[in-house]
Amino acid sequence: MKLPTPAEMAALERQAREKYGIEVAALMERAGARAAEVARLLLRERGGRRVVILAGKGNNGGDGFVAARHLAGDATLRVLLVAPAAEIRGEPATHLLALRDQHVSVVEAGALSTETLDRTLLEADLLVDAIFGTGFRGPAEGLPASVIEAANRSGRPILAVDVPSGAEAGTGGVSAPCIRAVATVTMGLPKLGLVQYPAAAYAGRLFVADIGFPAALIEDAPIQTSLALAAWVDRTLPRRSPDSHKGGFGRVLVVAGARGFTGAAVLAARGAIRAGAGLVTVGIPTSLAAMLPASLPEAMTHPLPETPEGTLSERAGEAILEFAAGVSAVAIGPGLTTNPEVVTLVRRLLPRLDHPVVVDADGLNALAGEAARLRDVPGPVIITPHPGEMARLSGGSVAEVQRDRVAAARGAASTFGVIVVLKGARTVVASPDGHARIIPTGNAAMATGGMGDVLTGVVAALLGQRVPPFEAAACAAYLHGLAGDLAAASRGELGLLAREVADEIPRALARVRAGEVDDGLTILA
Repeated sequence: MKLPTPAEMAALERQAREKYGIEVAALMERAGARAAEVARLLLRERGGRRVVILAGKGNNGGDGFVAARHLAGDATLRVLLVAPAAEIRGEPATHLLALRDQHVSVVEAGALSTETLDRTLLEADLLVDAIFGTGFRGPAEGLPASVIEAANRSGRPILAVDVPSGAEAGTGGVSAPCIRAVATVTMGLPKLGLVQYPAAAYAGRLFVADIGFPAALIEDAPIQTSLALAAWVDRTLPRRSPDSHKGGFGRVLVVAGARGFTGAAVLAARGAIRAGAGLVTVGIPTSLAAMLPASLPEAMTHPLPETPEGTLSERAGEAILEFAAGVSAVAIGPGLTTNPEVVTLVRRLLPRLDHPVVVDADGLNALAGEAARLRDVPGPVIITPHPGEMARLSGGSVAEVQRDRVAAARGAASTFGVIVVLKGARTVVASPDGHARIIPTGNAAMATGGMGDVLTGVVAALLGQRVPPFEAAACAAYLHGLAGDLAAASRGELGLLAREVADEIPRALARVRAGEVDDGLTILA
């Protein structure tokens, strides 16, 4: 499902008018009607019929006025204007006049004392936030800020129209104060910021409302960011025929491990096996090779030259290249350390690998300050950095990466010519051509050691099964996150082990295949 920025959404509305004759007035009418529909649903779920609508002066406020008109026969209504009535113009003013004609109570919030405002909100069964729309750039100040703070303070459930006021629809950034909604009804398509943190934490349950955009218009819209959904993963991943054999599902080489870091190698291999790789071999320092079968007998080992410190030696390069000639995909990085010989090995090895390759962890650390070397790798490359690794690769700060994760991932993909999997809450997968997918699966229980190693193995396994690189990265991130969700649901949020997540990957895929995954969106057709 496409995820437009505010500018892309404005262009979609403009195209609707120019190509299909759909005017803003019609879109506002439908948007308000859908907001009223969700408000009725929330009232039925929670009981009560008293609604207070908080309306700003722009088109978002206009949606709120239309919602009020549609709710007038079903609820006890009060509309609080979060701007002087004299400043409301255009279509919103027309709908405000219609409300007054219906004798709906309309009050300017600026005329109320703090005590009266608090009491008015506290008496409601539901608040509808229609203060700021997708054009908001924070922070909120003055009267809007006071009303947002009062709404949150009331403890009443809040339905946000299109986007919670105080959240930025383009980046997912939040400027205090920001509405904390139990649900958001977003119009036409979910906005990019709604599915990214921190804004996603303020949006609550997400309803996506059809307001009349033709399907062809949405299909043709040049929106390059989308949300990975279970149905897309199901369509993208290959199915196994009854006469399948292991040779048809790829042979993966995992170059990983060092003394004290064999667990990373085991977890990456386990992720690859659980994600369906036909054969998995771990290239590891010779002295450690005998340890792996006890932890993961399903994986083979390929002993490699090592340093006195128990890391891979730069002399391992030729042996790796010789073995890699017979594999479908290579993963390099988990647990390698940043020993100087490892750094030299990685930098010399990558430009000679012509198979699809996944670079993670110490493979990325070996490229810190030298990330341009990624452009020299002949085969498709997927990198899977966490925000700290991304900051080191790009020469920025973690705060800069997190401020706009989509832009950071997209920028790195373009600069280095690779697929980027920027890990974290709502992982971002970006390709050099500008396309990006947001991954809705995953949870805070996965914030523990070894999770990234498992993901590396899953990506390599899908590459080995000849899934195209961008799709392999996005599907792997989705399944990895879903496996984490399934594991956390049965084990709780604390103490979740990376190997437990790896072991849930087959069940995650089975749930996807069976159509049993809730992607967290309610579509209002």
